[in-house]
Amino acid sequence: MRNRALIQRLEAAQRRSDTRGWVVQRRERTRHLIELGGLVQKAGLIELADDDRATIYGALLELVGRARGDDAGDTLALWRRRGKRAFDAESEAMEKGDGGPGY
Repeated sequence: MRNRALIQRLEAAQRRSDTRGWVVQRRERTRHLIELGGLVQKAGLIELADDDRATIYGALLELVGRARGDDAGDTLALWRRRGKRAFDAESEAMEKGDGGPGY
């Protein structure tokens, strides 16, 4: 039993330290997708949609449609400002120790 556990730990360590290009790219993509999912959660969309994937997907498709509209530049600039303000407010709240919005 001990040998099997040791082998499994060694194999897990090897997987974590694998530096082959495709493995690194897969890890980076996975991290990016996790971060995006965190933003969806932080924005409150998961709770608002009662964790319904079709509703969340539909909402995201609506956002893409708006972003591709005639006023795309203005829309994206507005969203960027709102997001930056929210990140800044969260950072300030974390510095003050009250956890920040969304937590």
